[in-house]
Amino acid sequence: MKKRIVIGISGASGIIYAIDLIKRLKDDPEIETHGIISEWAKQNLKLESTMTLKELEGMLDYHYSNRDLGAAVASGSFLTAGMVIVPASMKTVAGISMGFGESLISRAADVTLKEQRKLILVPRETPLNAIHLENLTKSARLGVQIIPPIPAFYSQPKTIDDIVAHQSMKLMDALGIENHVSGRWKENE
Repeated sequence: MKKRIVIGISGASGIIYAIDLIKRLKDDPEIETHGIISEWAKQNLKLESTMTLKELEGMLDYHYSNRDLGAAVASGSFLTAGMVIVPASMKTVAGISMGFGESLISRAADVTLKEQRKLILVPRETPLNAIHLENLTKSARLGVQIIPPIPAFYSQPKTIDDIVAHQSMKLMDALGIENHVSGRWKENE
């Protein structure tokens, strides 16, 4: 059986991170991707990318409407290796930290938590206010891994793609997926 990864894409800026991660997961024949794209993420796709929604959905093995609370990924009996929400809007983070499953992204995250599976948030907001920090802290205390897209410059990135690739490496590492996407600390010494 393939390793199933659920990918939630919410309405924060930074859809480039989701696109890059999905491309890299698609290259792994052992991975099966299940994507949920919020309405605001669809708007950001238009603003931040030349990719169409059809192209993005076509990169996923399966995709679901964010309104479909009856989708397979909304059930704990649907076995997955984890879920990553990239980018994670502060609205989505708040909903998850409060257990408010009004969308498929937040419901699938809630299921991931209750089943004690890996849940990763890639928060995209700055500056962060006390409410954002409290919601992220509460999520971390619940076992959620918080991996903000903070560039590492030890890998000597030359392009934005290099910076984005490093983030994908971090996410794949957290999901337990072997990869050689980007340079690692002191790798070439």
